[in-house]
Amino acid sequence: MSLQDIQARIHIAEENAGRPKGSAKLIAVSKVQPNERVEAVLEEGHRCFGENRVQEAAGKWPDFSMRYSDLDLHLIGPLQSNKARQAMELFQSIHTLDRPKLAKALARLAQELGHCPKLFVQVNTGEEPQKAGIPPREADAFIRECQDMDLIIEGLMCIPPADEEPSLHFSLLGKIAARNGLSGLSMGMSGDFETAVALGATHVRVGSAIFGARAYELG
Repeated sequence: MSLQDIQARIHIAEENAGRPKGSAKLIAVSKVQPNERVEAVLEEGHRCFGENRVQEAAGKWPDFSMRYSDLDLHLIGPLQSNKARQAMELFQSIHTLDRPKLAKALARLAQELGHCPKLFVQVNTGEEPQKAGIPPREADAFIRECQDMDLIIEGLMCIPPADEEPSLHFSLLGKIAARNGLSGLSMGMSGDFETAVALGATHVRVGSAIFGARAYELG
């Protein structure tokens, strides 16, 4: 499926939901993709990409930034506190703010550096023990805690359980965001992004549908 196919499907989902065209941003998830695949998407004019690991992004994107302007890079994987400074220098958005220790590190660095990426709080809507994220019942308090540190929270992110209906999790995330006055909803991936758009997603994270199988899946 081509980049244009995915964008067309997003626009149809926006129209069906009565939303303006372009209100849901497509994050092309480029983690573990060979550089030639990433460059092919860059050559098509796309500039918004998602990475899972700070170290991988640091080895990939500085070179691309020399040749392509206006890159919009999103960290969508877990962030260790000791990588916070590097992440803040690499990414325009961080979608995985999930614990007080990380919030404190980001707040300190924001004061020191004089800037901060857009921040999304990751909510573990399925309360899965193996997944990162704030439990839904603790989300309101954590958002306030972050805001008390002068962090500007753009919105919320979730990854629904693989074996559950994603719309239930997207709806829950939307309710938490609404009662906290947050506009950003990072939700929806290759298999369910149209459902996410219908339920208010402002950012959808699509990888394999654009790039094909990831490099580590080809061996």
